[in-house]
Amino acid sequence: MLPYSRQSISDTDIEAVVDALRGDWLTQGPMVARYETSLAEACGAHGCVAVSSGTAALHLAYASLGLGPGDEVITTPITFSATANAACLQGATPVFADVEPDTGNLDLDSVASKITDRTVGIAAVHYGGLPVDLAGIADLARTRGLWVVEDACHALGASYDGAPIGDGRFSDATVLSTHAIKNITTGEGGAVLSRRADVLERCALLRSHGIDKRAGDPDAPWSYDMLALGWNYRITDLQCALGLSQLARLDAWIERRRELAGLYAHHLARRLGDAVRPQAGRAGRRNAHHLMSTRIDFDGLDRTRADVMRGLRSEGIATQVHYIPVPTLHYYRERFGDQPRAGADRFYRQQLSLPLFADMREDDVIHVVSALERQLVGDAHGS
Repeated sequence: MLPYSRQSISDTDIEAVVDALRGDWLTQGPMVARYETSLAEACGAHGCVAVSSGTAALHLAYASLGLGPGDEVITTPITFSATANAACLQGATPVFADVEPDTGNLDLDSVASKITDRTVGIAAVHYGGLPVDLAGIADLARTRGLWVVEDACHALGASYDGAPIGDGRFSDATVLSTHAIKNITTGEGGAVLSRRADVLERCALLRSHGIDKRAGDPDAPWSYDMLALGWNYRITDLQCALGLSQLARLDAWIERRRELAGLYAHHLARRLGDAVRPQAGRAGRRNAHHLMSTRIDFDGLDRTRADVMRGLRSEGIATQVHYIPVPTLHYYRERFGDQPRAGADRFYRQQLSLPLFADMREDDVIHVVSALERQLVGDAHGS
């Protein structure tokens, strides 16, 4: 079975983790700081706080910016639920703007229309690895006194206007995920990047219960103090050893993903024309290609997405849908009611993610496109 995504683990990665196991620290040790420094350098960031998951990173970013009950955060419905869930964990209300029909990213005009006197921030998701209109969102936020969090859980290795995502020029915090199928992995893991020292300090405090050993009694070596109510969102030295090893291959992996996405675009256009449209690009934005997101007019082709996915699976190809719009999920329907999102609903009905990962071969891409052609329009061109 060709999965829609898969981690790449080398002998070097395994040796790095084994070395960490043989060391003196399994958690809260020096490997965490080394990883944070290297990840910040890779993203052009001022600083980094590594944590246990992308969801933890989102929660910490929101908390560090003071998000709380009564506040509203504008975000996208086309995202994993964690983007909104983390706001709810702070007692805030996520408000869902609509998306661009050809990218799945936030539509700037829709964001502007959702701002109220309760809005405190914008959580901008780089869907599939393609950066949103960061300059536009930053300008809008600045004029309305809002903060910006970049949900870059898909976008490690992407760039905007020639600079890496995570450099903090347009936002108050950038959140990464290093889940098993992301562009690099620590198994589970995440990070907060920021140019703001106060955000980084607050995230570092809250990821470890809100405890600060520096605040204890200097005459009592065992002493510590708890300065805030935090969580255990720490990442281990084992995970950071893996992350450091993987970071060394990030640039090569991103280049390979771009090559594969280009190969997909060529063969999809040649064999299926406009029936299958890959995520559109934007000038000045380099896609990290976490997903091979496509839009397919299933209704116009008289095919159901479920039948196509089942047919592809019968040919050894796994696909996925990214994502069920968050406002349609039971928790959000029951708590916040329905919110208009015509573009997002249309995008969802047509979306299908094809296999894409760094270890794929060119023959795999051709196999997927040929199988998709058979499932959508028959085998008119052969396999």
